[in-house]
Amino acid sequence: MSNEMSSGRRIGRSVLAIIIALVANVALSLGADQFFHIVEVYPPWGVPMVEVSDNLLALSYRVVFGVLSGYIAARLAPYAPLRHAIILGVVGVILSLLGLFAATQADLGPIWYPALLVIVALPCAWVGGKLYRST
Repeated sequence: MSNEMSSGRRIGRSVLAIIIALVANVALSLGADQFFHIVEVYPPWGVPMVEVSDNLLALSYRVVFGVLSGYIAARLAPYAPLRHAIILGVVGVILSLLGLFAATQADLGPIWYPALLVIVALPCAWVGGKLYRST
């Protein structure tokens, strides 16, 4: 196998590791959201979440899922596991910034919640990568 094919395969595996970790994070977050909507902890979909406790609950499991997704990215990385977790964290920051912008354009609840998602995205992914390296 040539070096080009090997390099291309590594890049593909790197991209796949980050995509899988991102999909896991989104799926777990939306699944938890749906659960809390079903059991009526959260208001119905489309109704702003204004309760501090609701937003803190959502933030808490998003932090856990952020760490888990950083671990997944590192675990699936073909090389440099911590770098893959950090790249995932940067993607998370970018997506969270888009969410923060959307929150400023619509009444989705308190602005501190999406702002905190921006702040915690990278550290959570980094912690997940560090946890993988420590195992």
